[in-house]
Amino acid sequence: MYAHASSLHVRKAVAIAVIGVAMLFAFVALTQRADAKAKVHLPVVKKGPKGLAFYKPPKGLPKQHGTLIWARKAGGLVPLTDAKSTKLVLYSSRTTQGAKDAISGSVSVPKGKPPKGGWPVITWAHGTTGVADVCAPSRDFAGNPNVTGETYINNDLNAWLRAGYAVLRTDYEGLGTPGKHPYLIGTSEGRSVVDIVAAARQLDPNISKRYLIAGHSQGGHAALFAAGLASSWQPKLKLRGTVAFAPASHLLDQASLLPLLTSPSGLTALATMILDGASTQSSAININAILSDEVLPFYPLLQSQCLGRLGQSDELGGIPPSHLERSGADLSALNPVLAAMNPAVKTAAPILIPQGESDTTVFPNFTSQLKDELIGLGDQVTYKTYPGTDHVGVVTAGEADALAFFQQMLPGR
Repeated sequence: MYAHASSLHVRKAVAIAVIGVAMLFAFVALTQRADAKAKVHLPVVKKGPKGLAFYKPPKGLPKQHGTLIWARKAGGLVPLTDAKSTKLVLYSSRTTQGAKDAISGSVSVPKGKPPKGGWPVITWAHGTTGVADVCAPSRDFAGNPNVTGETYINNDLNAWLRAGYAVLRTDYEGLGTPGKHPYLIGTSEGRSVVDIVAAARQLDPNISKRYLIAGHSQGGHAALFAAGLASSWQPKLKLRGTVAFAPASHLLDQASLLPLLTSPSGLTALATMILDGASTQSSAININAILSDEVLPFYPLLQSQCLGRLGQSDELGGIPPSHLERSGADLSALNPVLAAMNPAVKTAAPILIPQGESDTTVFPNFTSQLKDELIGLGDQVTYKTYPGTDHVGVVTAGEADALAFFQQMLPGR
């Protein structure tokens, strides 16, 4: 009997030991799986070099567009006050000709704990700053002699951060980084706006794949083109909506109005930049044969100065737009490129277009025409106008409507 009891105790002890060992192995296995999972999700981010060397991409760019190349802490005027952190990023994209390219920008994440699924994203497309490298918003700093003027949007960007959105800001192709900036070339802009979302997710795993697009002026134009190519260019990301404040449109139609604009105007600087952007798409566009002798001496300044300086009265702003082109200029190669710049795109995500009624840079009649074209393509468009509001003022006037739209399409916190 005692022998039997003793044997029973031994068997129980052995069983307990076996169970204990099994539990230990199970715990180790779970820990290893958790560690492996953690290692998979923790991104390895290469630290970018200091100074302007950050903008010089390494040899052998990534094959996949939207790949993070490197990042570092942002400085100057780039950090947003309501962000937990703002990082400069360099990421891969593709030119309209299909060549591998590197684009600079910044990524700001909100303070606090991210929601389930990560911080929803607003990828911001900036307005016209210029076409020179010094005009890249991510290069801006206090006392900058080449003022970009982009800080006017900071109140809105900070409000979006407080509402629980990660805010991404591309510089666009050729702004800050090598190569020319294809000003108002929609495919180039759109790829830059969308690819930064994919790159940001490699920087911070708490950034969601769900995103919104927003932009003003040139950026409104870029936002619409980005919306049009989003589902095919970055199919793993989920676009929920687009806000295009006073988007540039109908460039070919506006070119025909130049002879009517006989007073000196900053529009001459914009028109010269549009011509420069178009020339990046066709070697048949001969700038020297199109620009007048009055404008041509200022043309090289586009590669060293920003819009604010170019538009002054002692430079292009002192020349009437009607004097832009030389008499009898052959525009046969230019006009098809201008026509292709119109952002009448097809997209499944809803669109909000805020437009100031007193805008003399992006004229309301062209934006209304664009709205009709988008609806004709089957897009879901909400068009809001603001009386007495000019081109820059529409961003402030339309902020509440934009934020309400964002929260309806993709809630923040």
